[in-house]
Amino acid sequence: MSAVLLLEDDESVSRGIAFTLEREGYTVLSARCIREARELFEANPVSALICDINLPDGSGLDFISWVRKRSDVWVICLTALDQEPDQVMGYHAGADDYMTKPFSLSVLTLKLQAYFERMTGKNRRSLVCADVEVRLEEQRVFVRGHEVSLTRNEWHLLLLLLEHPKQIFSKDQILEQLFGVDGSFVEENTVAVNIARLREKIEVDKSKPQYIKNVRGLGYLWNQACEGRS
Repeated sequence: MSAVLLLEDDESVSRGIAFTLEREGYTVLSARCIREARELFEANPVSALICDINLPDGSGLDFISWVRKRSDVWVICLTALDQEPDQVMGYHAGADDYMTKPFSLSVLTLKLQAYFERMTGKNRRSLVCADVEVRLEEQRVFVRGHEVSLTRNEWHLLLLLLEHPKQIFSKDQILEQLFGVDGSFVEENTVAVNIARLREKIEVDKSKPQYIKNVRGLGYLWNQACEGRS
């Protein structure tokens, strides 16, 4: 299930949101300040952000702008600021939606469900990233118009990266997503081998990859913007 980063300094509000979303099957990463939220965002694959505005160490708008420079995750502002200029500032910072306090947990949950249904391919038949097309229902991949054959691990690795473009995944995160285990139970080069094989099939020049980038000391990311097509 997708991970949601929750940045909310009010303990009771944070606990209520986390309890509700976890009951629906989401993984919730809770932070009370911007510093904690940045650490969680950099250390985990996050698919959505719920962000308060007034925080003890700064403005949530600044954090949203910081996130938006690094990822296209879905962002919803959750705040007591209900004036139109406040909402406009939220959207300018990069938010996708806006809810004012007091709010309905049921409505918040429905918003998340609608978003993830779109992103998991229920309303998309393909993902297109530059010269790479992934046909989700058929589980087929085309690179520069030619179909390529992927193993099961290569397919899941490709989808993991495509669903979170520009987001860095560490070796351990990739292992957990692909195999459900941590790095102590598999060979040291398992991730590197799978990355290398995938690059051979999709990159024009695997020695100068344009799609799958290695961020030294951190992990790997998909370096191209993607769009869903029905």
